Amino acid sequence: MMKKMILAVLTLGVFAVSCSSDDDNNTSVNSDLTLSLDGLEALGDDFVYEGWIIVDGSPVSTGTFSSVTFPQTFSVNTVQLNSATAFVLSVEPAVDSDPNPAATKVLSGDFSGNAAAVNTNLVGDFSDASGQFFLRTPTDETDENNMNDQNGVWFGTPGTPPTPNFVLPILPEGWAYEGWVVGETGPLTTGTFTNFDTVDNAAPFSATVQSGPPVPGEDFFMNAPEGETFPLDIRGRTIVISVEPVPDNSPAPFALKPLIGTAGSETAPAVHSFDLNLASLPVGTVTRN
Repeated sequence: MMKKMILAVLTLGVFAVSCSSDDDNNTSVNSDLTLSLDGLEALGDDFVYEGWIIVDGSPVSTGTFSSVTFPQTFSVNTVQLNSATAFVLSVEPAVDSDPNPAATKVLSGDFSGNAAAVNTNLVGDFSDASGQFFLRTPTDETDENNMNDQNGVWFGTPGTPPTPNFVLPILPEGWAYEGWVVGETGPLTTGTFTNFDTVDNAAPFSATVQSGPPVPGEDFFMNAPEGETFPLDIRGRTIVISVEPVPDNSPAPFALKPLIGTAGSETAPAVHSFDLNLASLPVGTVTRN
């Protein structure tokens, strides 16, 4: 009788251990999440990309990465991955004590079956984006035009004062627009902005005779970067409007470039319109298996 009781106790113990082990294994089983993304650019040393799946309305991190070579695969808890309704990609500080996603969310998409098509619609709808710019140099003028309008670019319609004409979405928190002129050595900023009818946040190259008009833009007279010769002739150069993360530690444009055009030979009051370049907006597919 004693032997039977001992065997029964041992059997129950083994069963309990087995059940516990199975439970532990079930909670730790992972599946693959594969990112196939196009159009992302490296963020530099201070920031990383981080993926998130949305489970029961809450974000769950799928891991961070710096390489922009795809596809990339991440191991994610199977139960959570199968329950996910959407995928979001954010830009995060490389050293980050906040467990939640930053406001700078680049890509997003809902799962349909085991795949999610991701795009930049969470940042804004750029499908109808458009705008105009003109060549003028107001920051070195006193009472008369100095006849050097080929050295400045301003976004809007010429007038007294110029008026904004962007068709662009208002950006969510964590993003700002930035204008660029492609110089001899690379892109030169015209400043960042979130409103279209005010000056932008900086005038690194403009003259100081007077302030610029109430639209974003820049004259290129002072503080020429190495390799550039100022005054810079804007005619024939590429003009870009990008969408930048805030904060932004990179001197180069971010991957989101909804507007791009080329400056013509005419100066103010002539205008040159430029169109949305959809190829510059990142897209991709996220699959789970």
